[in-house]
Parts: sequence; C-alpha cells; structure tokens
Amino acid sequence: MPKSHASTRTALLGGILAALLGAGFAHAAEKQTDKSLYDRLSGVYPIAAGVDKFVDLLLVNDVLNANPEVKAGWHRVPAPGLKYHLTAMVCRETGGPCEYTGRSMKASHGHLRINEKEWQAMMTDLRLVMNNYGVPAKEQDELMAVVEGTKKETVVTK
Repeated sequence: MPKSHASTRTALLGGILAALLGAGFAHAAEKQTDKSLYDRLSGVYPIAAGVDKFVDLLLVNDVLNANPEVKAGWHRVPAPGLKYHLTAMVCRETGGPCEYTGRSMKASHGHLRINEKEWQAMMTDLRLVMNNYGVPAKEQDELMAVVEGTKKETVVTK
C-alpha cells in the first residue's frame, strides 16, 4: 500500500476510534448526570435522616404551631408514623423504589387550613435541613420543586 494511503487509513481509523471513545466517555458522563434525584441524594437512609430532622423542626416551629389545627394534628399523628410516610413519599417522588401508602396531600392537609406564611416556614425548615446535611444546591432546588408541586393541595387560599 502506498505511504499516503496508509497514513490516510491510520488517520481515518484514529478519527473513528477517537469518535467512539469520545462517545463512550460522553455516554458515561451522561449516565452519571442521568442519575435520579433519589440516587444523587444517596438513597433512602440519608433521606430518612433528613426527614427525621425536618419533622423534628416542624414539631417545634412557632409559625406552624400558631395554627391550632396544625398543633392539634401533631397529637393525632405520631411523629414516627409521619416520618415513615414522608420518607416513603420523598423516596418515591425522587425516583427511588419506595412505595408511598399514605393519604393524598389534600386529604391529609386540607383540614389544617395551612396558609402561605406557614408554608414558607415549612420550606425554610426544609432548606435548613438540606443545608445542614450538605445537600448540593442543584439537588436542593430539585427537591424544593418536588415539594412545591404539592403546594396547591396543601395550602388553603382565601
């Protein structure tokens, strides 16, 4: 084979190989960013730990407890049960394998007459917990968006 054909062939094979390897690396990087929010939060155990602290904060939140319906609700629903259901819900809603068997947000919160100020107090506590656990900003924003998706079923507007 003449020298020019050999170098052309080598360049062509090198280009194909580079393209294939590049695609492989790009695919591997894409797979990593395609991880579910659940996986990026490191699974159910860290989610459960965060939910545990979050519910503990809600139970003593002065803004929430100023609402008599919310305050009475803490006595009707044992904290461990609430933590269990909330962990399952967060797990499921972030792409994890958990099954949520609790009531709908509307059924479990509608009678509490939660207002915008109380909603914001809850969201502040959620952000505080995520900051304390070092959850990256991107994952925080995604989880906040998931929670925001429940607002219309949770907050009573006048």
